[in-house]
Amino acid sequence: MRVYLPCTLPALAKAVAAGELGPAPLIGYAVTPALTEWYASGDTEELEYVALTEAARASLRMLAADRADGVDAAPRRVVVAAEVPDGGLTVGVDLAERARVRLAGSVPLSKVAAAHVDDLYAIPDIEAAIAALPAADDGDDDARFTVDGAEAHELMWYATQEIPDLFR
Repeated sequence: MRVYLPCTLPALAKAVAAGELGPAPLIGYAVTPALTEWYASGDTEELEYVALTEAARASLRMLAADRADGVDAAPRRVVVAAEVPDGGLTVGVDLAERARVRLAGSVPLSKVAAAHVDDLYAIPDIEAAIAALPAADDGDDDARFTVDGAEAHELMWYATQEIPDLFR
């Protein structure tokens, strides 16, 4: 199953050095039965885009958590697409988490298909979204609009052999 794993550039650099994404358990997003049922009219490509978007939202939260912990990282959302055996994950059943999956083990880099990363032009909007997250979580509509604005930026696709170039 194709799984979209939220990440950050520092976490991806650590994964490249270690040869795997981990440690387990990992949270990812995929085309699950609940997602397929919710988005009944969507084809596989549309459903994968929904899962990718959910992972990008989770990446934004990872960036915010890193900031809160004092990690100074480039404010670029990162999503790693990987092929994971169906038996290696648990699918959520909650409608609010319809694309969410939990991976029981780490993911070897050999299973990574691609990385999706914000372009440098997205940085100001990602910075604003990170700053607006607490207020958005408290129900502030203007802050939610700012957070949603991050999704206006499409993530760029990087082949596996291009991933090391992201750290230069």
